[in-house]
Amino acid sequence: MKTYFNWSGGKDSSIALFRMMEAGNTPELLLTSVNAMHNRVSMHGVRRELLEIQTMETGIPLETLELPEQPDMNTYNTLMGEKMNSLKQRGFSKAVFGDIFLEDLKKYREEKLAAAGIEAVFPIWKEDTRSLAEYFINEGFKAIIVCVNERWLDSSFCGRELDHSFLNDLPPDVDPCGENGEFHSYVYAGPVFRNAIPVKKGALVHRTYPVPSGNDADNCYTTPVKEQYGFYFQDLLL
Repeated sequence: MKTYFNWSGGKDSSIALFRMMEAGNTPELLLTSVNAMHNRVSMHGVRRELLEIQTMETGIPLETLELPEQPDMNTYNTLMGEKMNSLKQRGFSKAVFGDIFLEDLKKYREEKLAAAGIEAVFPIWKEDTRSLAEYFINEGFKAIIVCVNERWLDSSFCGRELDHSFLNDLPPDVDPCGENGEFHSYVYAGPVFRNAIPVKKGALVHRTYPVPSGNDADNCYTTPVKEQYGFYFQDLLL
């Protein structure tokens, strides 16, 4: 049985992948959703070349799901369904995710994968997020915050290192792992990589996006609160 891993390039993915590697269950493939128009990781805003060097350092092959700009759920489901069916035909029977506690997202993934004959696996499901964030740091991972949702965090959090200081500065209503979509990260060093990635900071950019009309399974936003979401993105360069 072959396993693929849904890789975002952030801390939750890195922790879940590390757990698999430690257990001797390294996946055969990493799958990442990419905004094909901008050549960046969906929602995280990380350049494709940084994704590629990151996955190269894991030693695991990468495939991408190429998405249009701001796809609606029907488009997303169609494209993801085609990809899952292709993977199933190539012998993949398990799909791994770094999700922690969003029940509706877990159910969505399980139902869609079951329809394709693939089992969904969640290595860090229901673990305490503060403990996971501290575990990430203590195990030697290093990451930069590349995206923050201004509903929860201001621009000063974008571009920071994900360290104990960052965790201590988070407002009490922000999850330490950003599981509600408060922030996203790019991991550039740690035990899942052969070498650290020498990234440097580029511009800090503010962008707004329309509120999704229903569950947005790719971005994990389930409760629209205003007409637009505002985000800060920290561009990273090699």
